[in-house]
Amino acid sequence: MISLNWLPETAYLYILIFARVGTLLMLLPALGESIIPARMRLSFALVFSLVLYPLLTPSLPAMPTDMSEVIVLLFHELMVGLILGGITRLIMMATQVAGSIIAFQTGLSVAMAADPTNGGIQGAIIGSFLGLLGVTLIFATDLHHVALSAIFDSYMIFSPTSPLMFADALQMAIQSIASAFVIGVQMSAPFIVLGLVFYLGIGILGKLMPQLQVFFIAMPATIGVGLVLIAILLTMMMGWYLTHFESEMATLRGFGP
Repeated sequence: MISLNWLPETAYLYILIFARVGTLLMLLPALGESIIPARMRLSFALVFSLVLYPLLTPSLPAMPTDMSEVIVLLFHELMVGLILGGITRLIMMATQVAGSIIAFQTGLSVAMAADPTNGGIQGAIIGSFLGLLGVTLIFATDLHHVALSAIFDSYMIFSPTSPLMFADALQMAIQSIASAFVIGVQMSAPFIVLGLVFYLGIGILGKLMPQLQVFFIAMPATIGVGLVLIAILLTMMMGWYLTHFESEMATLRGFGP
């Protein structure tokens, strides 16, 4: 007769792994985007948890005899997933910052569209384009493998029995927001210069020729020059963004209390 005494322990360890992995995969950049069907993300989380099962089970705590201790462990893993996933989600803010600045400087700030990388929230159409392009390039350059590796490394830094790192997480979140803002401004720096020079010239022209409707002429020119500049600088901007994404993920893999 085959004994099934190993089933409760196996189910407990698998659910414990899935609690963190599933939460992280719902929030990670590229892998956790809302444009990916929820069933597909859930299926991938289940399969990835199965892949990690033989690698992580030696470092996981044994199944407690008290059900309340199991619930505490599951809550701990869910919170670790939410904290780490939320911090990594902040990395994507760089494209939104850059898109908003570029749209404002090129006169396209009123052109709004649903951003698929930000939960479908309305945003500047250039920001939506940069966000979607960033997700595409993350997959094209295999940087999503770095995110998957970070999930595995999180168990080496935050074991299920270690205390939650709220103070360190808050500091890391502030650092990620600041870094995303800086990168967003750096990506859009040429457009800030364009706006300063172009509108200064328009102001001088308006003073020299008051009868000329300068903004009637300037608006199409601003949009045209802005689109040409986007085409020229897009490779540089996205290369900068990918470098930022890779460095932030590397920092997160070494993040610990």
